[in-house]
Amino acid sequence: MSKTVRFALERLLVTLLAVLALSLAFCMQPSAQAQEADLPSVRDARVSTTSERARLVLDLSDTSEFALVSLDEPQRLAIDVRAADISVSQPSPPAGEGLIASYVIEQAAPDRVRTTLTLSGPAQVQQAYVLDPFEDQPARLVVDIIPATAEVFAENVARDRAASQTAQQAAVPQAPTEPGGSNIATDTRPLVVIDPGHGGIDSGAETASGVKEKDIVLAFSLRLQEILVESGRFDVALTRESDVFLRLEERVALARSNKADMFISIHADSFQQPEIRGASVYTRDENATDVLDKVLADQENKTDIIAGFAVPQMAPQVVDILVDLMRREMRVQSFMAAQSIIHQLEPSVQLRRFPVRQADFFVLQAPDVPSVLVELGFLSNSSDIENLMQSDWRDRTAEAIARGISTYFDQIEAPPVAE
Repeated sequence: MSKTVRFALERLLVTLLAVLALSLAFCMQPSAQAQEADLPSVRDARVSTTSERARLVLDLSDTSEFALVSLDEPQRLAIDVRAADISVSQPSPPAGEGLIASYVIEQAAPDRVRTTLTLSGPAQVQQAYVLDPFEDQPARLVVDIIPATAEVFAENVARDRAASQTAQQAAVPQAPTEPGGSNIATDTRPLVVIDPGHGGIDSGAETASGVKEKDIVLAFSLRLQEILVESGRFDVALTRESDVFLRLEERVALARSNKADMFISIHADSFQQPEIRGASVYTRDENATDVLDKVLADQENKTDIIAGFAVPQMAPQVVDILVDLMRREMRVQSFMAAQSIIHQLEPSVQLRRFPVRQADFFVLQAPDVPSVLVELGFLSNSSDIENLMQSDWRDRTAEAIARGISTYFDQIEAPPVAE
């Protein structure tokens, strides 16, 4: 069986398992012995929607399990999360207009909170994942929704209804297993964390006309996320989705706490020599490639100090040998990722000379997550500014980076060649 076919079957089994879990919750009364005190609370709920995409975000006091189901008459999506209570009294109405007409959140059972999204038309869940809490950010359940055809929505409803009927008939429900007997309990898609640089009080670089780096890289990151999600291969999270400030260590902590498979930070910098232009991809090294790289890294690393925060002390030079080996392995993988991205960018995007570069960026310091920093171009160069402001250039570049990310995962997932 090919890896592609096996992966597709595993995804199908994961989906069926999630449906079965929710169907059982619909059909069976919770035990009186349920330990509600051990379950998290739903602290907040919000929905944003357009005609092309919608997102549900639930803030949780801790991570939890969830499941979802498609319902008709009227067309709805129901998302259950194991939780003891709801802290939010009246959630805000959907932000925007589009796929989601309205939604309600309710305590469906002592150990279960249900969010029901009433759809404006047929839609389906594109991806759903739980983020661990970090710093002052709560745990979150994120559900991304995209349009579907009437036929696809009907198939989803029929599938979920059949799973519910099966659950009612089963005296002792059994979870699907792989041929070897191991339960499939989690999604196997890699998690890519995209980090739009700067934000909030930190605008980053700025053009003479007032265009800010923080806005350019956020728009680009949202487009890159959209392309990666549409591929169906990745789960994708952003360190920020709006104009907010995050400390550098918070960005790293988010990737590490959620066991990201790749961290990619997006920037568009500036330099005093306006002739410097082009995209490049950085991996971390205490010894910068050249003076310009050291200047750029120092500018980024000063962000927290400028914003009134001190960068924490780095670990001692002499560290545990296992951590050192892990860091070395991550640097090898980061370099592979950088090369894959540059290889895809090269045919259609202006690059700097020697575009795979090294610098001591703090945001790349995670010892257990392959991390790269992409400089899209320079806001001090008129040609780069023109490119960065064009949607077609943004789309072309984001698509190339997405291909590079896919190529990197193809490399690390490929079975070793027998000698």
